[in-house]
Amino acid sequence: MMIKRNVTAPADPALQPARAVVITGAATGIGAACTQRLAAAGFHVFAGVRNARDGIALQNRVAGQVTPVLLDVTDAAQIAAAHELVATSVGDQGLVGLVNNAGVAVGGPLEFLPIAELRYQMEVNVYGMVGVTQAFLPLLRRATGRIVNMSSISGLAATPFVGPYAASKYALEALSDAWRVELRPWGIQVVLVEPGTIATPIWQKGLEMADRLLAQLPPAAHTFYGPIFPFMRARLAHTQGIPADSVAQVVAQALIVKRPNARYLVGNDARVRVILERLPTRWRDRLIASRLPKYGRN
Repeated sequence: MMIKRNVTAPADPALQPARAVVITGAATGIGAACTQRLAAAGFHVFAGVRNARDGIALQNRVAGQVTPVLLDVTDAAQIAAAHELVATSVGDQGLVGLVNNAGVAVGGPLEFLPIAELRYQMEVNVYGMVGVTQAFLPLLRRATGRIVNMSSISGLAATPFVGPYAASKYALEALSDAWRVELRPWGIQVVLVEPGTIATPIWQKGLEMADRLLAQLPPAAHTFYGPIFPFMRARLAHTQGIPADSVAQVVAQALIVKRPNARYLVGNDARVRVILERLPTRWRDRLIASRLPKYGRN
C-alpha cells in the first residue's frame, strides 16, 4: 500500500524512475538517513514504513523522489503488496538497489530469555530480510541491482547479554555470504554494512524492550544476574554513537561505485572490536568479563 500525503494526489503508477531503490525500516535512524541521502543523490526511494503517519512525516522532511510504502517485514501480505506497488511503478527498469535495514535489538540473560522474544528477534532481523529479498529479487534482476544488508559489528563479535541480537546478525552475515555467491551469475552484488555504535532510536527502543523483559523475569534471574540489569540499562540509556548519516554515506557508496566491497566496517569502535576478536579466545573472554559488574558467585 502506497502512502499519500494529506493534500496531494498519489504518485503516478506510470512513473519510470531511472534508479529506484527499496529501503526497509526507513522511518527513523539509519533507514531515514539512507532515504535522505539517496533521494538527494537522484534515486527514487521506496521507503518502507510501518504506518502512514511515519510515511507522511518522511515525505515532508526529505527532498527528492520518496514514495513511502507500508512494509512490515514480518507481514507476508504487506511484503507482497509492496512488491506489487514497486513493480507497477518501475516496470521493466527494475530496482537498482534493496537496502535491508529494518531491525530490532533484543537482549538479556539467555538462561531466562523467553523463547518468544528470541523468535521475534529472528523473525524481524533474519526471516523478514529473507522474505523481502525473495520478493524483490525479480526486480533486482531486471536492473542487475544490488542488495545492501545492514549487519552490525555484533555480527562479527558477540558479547554477553546481547546474544539474541548478535545471533540474528551472525545469521544475516551467513545468509549474505551464501547469497553473494548464489547471485553471481546475474551480476547481483550483495554488500554487508557493519556499523559500530550509531546514534539512532534503536537504543531507546531497546531500553523500552529491556524494561518490558525485565518485568517478566522470574526471581531467580534477579538472584543470579541482579547487578547486570542496572548496568545494561544505564549503558542503553547513555549510549552515544556517530551520526546515522555516516552509515548512509557508506550505503550510497555501495550502491553507486562500480565495484563495491563485500563488507564495510563503519566506526572506530567497530574496528577496535574486530581487533579484540583476534585475541586468543580465553584472553578475549577475560577482557570482556572484566568490564562487567560482578554477578553470580560471591
